[in-house]
Amino acid sequence: MIFESNYLKKKNILSILVTLSILVVFTLSQSGEAKNTLPSREEISTEYKWDLSDIYASDQAWEDDFNQLEQNLSSIKVYKGKLSKSSTNLFEALKLQSSFDRSLSKLYNYAARKRDQDTRNNKYQVMFSKVQGLYGKFVSTVSFIEAEIIQIPTDKINQFVKEKEGLKLYQRYLEEIIRQKEHYLSPKEEQIIASTSELAQTPSNIFAMINNADLKFPTIRNEEGEEVELTKGRYYQFIKSNNRQVRKDAFDALYNTYLDLKNTFAATLNANVKKNIFYSKVRGYNSSLESSLAGNNIPVKVYDNLIKTVSDNMNSMYKYVALRKRALDVDQLHMYDLYTPIVKDVEMEFDYEEAQDIILKALEPMGEEYLQVVKRAFEERWIDVYENQGKRSGAYSASSYDAHPYILLNYGGGISDLFTLAHELGHTLHSYYSNQEQPYIYSDYSIFVAEVASTVNESLLMQYLLKNTTDKEARKYLLNYYLEQFKSTIYRQTMFAEFEKEIHQRAERGQALTAKSLSNYYHQLNQKYFGDQIIIDKKIDIEWARIPHFYYNFYVYQYATGFSAAISLSQQILDEGQPAVDRYIDFLKSGSSNDPISLLNKAGVNMTDSKAIEDALDIFSDLIDQMEKLI
Repeated sequence: MIFESNYLKKKNILSILVTLSILVVFTLSQSGEAKNTLPSREEISTEYKWDLSDIYASDQAWEDDFNQLEQNLSSIKVYKGKLSKSSTNLFEALKLQSSFDRSLSKLYNYAARKRDQDTRNNKYQVMFSKVQGLYGKFVSTVSFIEAEIIQIPTDKINQFVKEKEGLKLYQRYLEEIIRQKEHYLSPKEEQIIASTSELAQTPSNIFAMINNADLKFPTIRNEEGEEVELTKGRYYQFIKSNNRQVRKDAFDALYNTYLDLKNTFAATLNANVKKNIFYSKVRGYNSSLESSLAGNNIPVKVYDNLIKTVSDNMNSMYKYVALRKRALDVDQLHMYDLYTPIVKDVEMEFDYEEAQDIILKALEPMGEEYLQVVKRAFEERWIDVYENQGKRSGAYSASSYDAHPYILLNYGGGISDLFTLAHELGHTLHSYYSNQEQPYIYSDYSIFVAEVASTVNESLLMQYLLKNTTDKEARKYLLNYYLEQFKSTIYRQTMFAEFEKEIHQRAERGQALTAKSLSNYYHQLNQKYFGDQIIIDKKIDIEWARIPHFYYNFYVYQYATGFSAAISLSQQILDEGQPAVDRYIDFLKSGSSNDPISLLNKAGVNMTDSKAIEDALDIFSDLIDQMEKLI
């Protein structure tokens, strides 16, 4: 799943543009392989294609808006150096900035959706490139606004808000700048820091080029005994193979390749850590962790609490590992045995219409209001359903403030496709409610809560399927699917979060991050998280070298916290009914009108204590007990 929120509000535009470019290249290469078997865009029935005319009636309308915005962008410069002069100047500048941002969001959405439906179409590649360029110009043009606001005394800003009614809309925006004011520097120093942004991307860019372009893997024998070149895509297939020798060969071949470049990967990761430490020190934070969480106003104790709570509940994971060992009937369980299914494949296929019916039944606990929006998504062509030649791979939900959210799928009819549809509908309902209820400036929601709504939908779907599945093999299949989500989202992501925290702390203490020290610590973490019922193969020690998230600056913990919050909320909805539904929908409507911890707390989940995580892990333990009775 690729969740796509309003990218115009992200701070690090360079990394976003790089990511988008990589995705386009990947999609083009994939579409080239499948062009002889996939239908063309024109061969897909209209009812299964999204209707982008809700954003712009025509390409010409897009061009007209683009040209008008490009011409008007410089008009905001009239306020440069004058924001502190009067409340009217501040209000007009903020209103114009928000208007430009909103227009850019609309332009971006249309161009990106058009591009993604067929990435081979040069016209829409050009349109997308144009809006990227205009966004860069926009960022540069309005950069003075935040810099000047920082220099205005807080008392004066408060006085401005009192005397100018229109500024009340921007009060939270201003308060967020004031909240972090002590960490801003002088305008000249800020300019110097801003000039380092491209340089700061160097470690992640080098990693991406080595990892995605330069690494060459050896050949191994597949299940049919044929010599095939290992790729990262094939690795994910082979590591799930029922043939244990194929799994082992793929595991060895992949990690031997990373071991050959262990010192290079250690150097790039070390450089990235040092970059994070540099910015945290320059801005006066106590640690790089504190600095990374400050933007979303997340207390450090939320991060620490996640690690502690999971660490205190390792017995469930050890029980899962023992279950996997017994189910696979092996004398010794190895790291390359962690991803192969522990139950035989069950034929669970759903055509798209069946999937819609199942999801509507599964989401009935959410009430009629929620279901009506889901039905609109199905009936009003918010969803691009099937794969076609040149279509971007994967799935996402894209917010569109001036129309409605859009979902891209590549629906194939399997159980994972069913859950993907439910997942993206969760994002879509979150965006829909936020856009309906919030002014544009607060319509986007924090990445900290981005996966909550999607996982709530998945959890309700799983509970529905388990309740209505009597076939023993099908039930085992569903339980295995659910167990894997808990394992990969809570335990694995928390292990990554603990690794990331420790290596930053070591560097902050002046310790060297060498390939040996990184690998030794990663080995210890695997021993901690998987226990003594599995052989911690030496080659897993280098796994840290292939994880791109370690270049995202304390990002992965949010997968675990979001999943835990969602499991808690879905259980409240099933147990309490309407009161819990009302709290949850209020949360969906809140956008970024408050900090994410406060919004979740109002919905019924306190992420500053351990209860939500403990409750999720209790469900994991119960699922293991159910599976043990069936195996």
